[in-house]
Amino acid sequence: MQQSSELFFASSNEHKFEEVQRILSNLGVNIKLFKTTSEEIQSNSLNEIAKRKAIDAFTKIQKPIIIEDDGLFINSLNGFPGPYSSYAYDTIGNKGIIQLLPNSEHRDAKFVAIIAYYNGIDEVKLFESSIPGKISKEIEKGGWGYDPIFIPDGESKTYANVLDKDKFSHRSASLKKFSDWFMHKH
Repeated sequence: MQQSSELFFASSNEHKFEEVQRILSNLGVNIKLFKTTSEEIQSNSLNEIAKRKAIDAFTKIQKPIIIEDDGLFINSLNGFPGPYSSYAYDTIGNKGIIQLLPNSEHRDAKFVAIIAYYNGIDEVKLFESSIPGKISKEIEKGGWGYDPIFIPDGESKTYANVLDKDKFSHRSASLKKFSDWFMHKH
C-alpha cells in the first residue's frame, strides 16, 4: 500500500537517522528527520522511555512521528547498561564496558530496539525486537555507538564489521515490524 502521510523520525543522532532512513526506504516507507533532543526520563523500562520520547517529540512538531530507543543488556552485569545505555556510552564508552568484563568468559548480551509511533490521536504504538549476541574482547574499528563491541549470534565480527548489519540488526527487526503495520494502516 502507498504511504499517505508525512512521517518524521525524531532524533539528535544523525547516524541513527541515516540507518533508519535507509532501512525504511528499502521497506517502502519514507521519513524525514526532525532533529530534536527529546526528553529522556530515567526509567528501568525501555518501553516507558520510548513512549515518553515519542509524546515529547510529537508535542514539538505536531505531525506523526517515530522515535527509536535501544539498549545493550549484558547478562553477567544483570542487564547493565540496559535502558541507561546512552548514559553509559557517554560516560564510560566501549572501553569502559569492556573493562567491566575483564577476562570474563560470560559475555552474553542482547541488543533491544523499540520503535515508538505516535500521531497525537491514538495510543503510542510500540514495536520491539531483540538480537542475542556477546561482547567482544576488543574494540573493533568502524561503526558507531556499541557497534564495535557487539557480536550478534552466528557472526564472528561485531556490528561494526559485518557485511550487512541491516539484514539482522535489532533496529532493522523493529523497523520491519513497524513498516509492516504502518503500510497496512494507510
